[in-house]
Amino acid sequence: MAAFLSVIDSYAEQIDPNAPAMGWQERNAEIQDILVRLDYDFIREEIPLALTQSLEGLERITKIVGAMKEFSHPGSAELAMADINRAIESTVTVCSNRWKHVASIEMALDREMPAVPCLIAEFNQVILNLVTNAADAIAERQGADKGRIQIITSYTDEWAEIKISDNGTGIPDSVIAKMYDPFFTTKEVGKGTGQGLAISRDIVVNKHNGSISCESVHGEGTVFTLRLPLKMGSAVKAVA
Repeated sequence: MAAFLSVIDSYAEQIDPNAPAMGWQERNAEIQDILVRLDYDFIREEIPLALTQSLEGLERITKIVGAMKEFSHPGSAELAMADINRAIESTVTVCSNRWKHVASIEMALDREMPAVPCLIAEFNQVILNLVTNAADAIAERQGADKGRIQIITSYTDEWAEIKISDNGTGIPDSVIAKMYDPFFTTKEVGKGTGQGLAISRDIVVNKHNGSISCESVHGEGTVFTLRLPLKMGSAVKAVA
């Protein structure tokens, strides 16, 4: 930086009345020498790019910090009306390190989705579990191509629906029958506790009076569908 500023200083000296007298050819040679030593053409090209990348990085960090703040929203024992689309976006950002190297995420979130009676911190945990499971299933595939995770939200008069699909390895029928059992896992030791789906089902079914279902084709992919009641009274039954 100091060397770069010396170019500016050299030009500034040309209008400094107290600068030593110097012929134009001598002054020109001095400035040209500085420009060559600094590789000025390279710096002139790279500095705008570096500034742009820094601003983009700052924007990404701001987005992640904001998402983490929303994701870590203090839990509540009572259902409250929540924007589940926003919660999904925050959770996907928070867990990006788990999926970004193996998959791309496509989100088709219904912007007309009404507020949903929700335990938002626990809902975030369900989305986190399902997205990371999808990323793990994609990582197990053979081949170097990135996989795809898709999240779709929609609603009817009574239900908010969230579909999370992937094109990972899929789940065998023999596993689907057991996958909500506590501590059941097909992952290697140290890579899974077998609690994620059991906890997710408890949150959706018992705490929100909703439903969770799974469709999977072994070797092709999996779709999890969550349904949460849109009416506060319907959801309260499960937590009363």
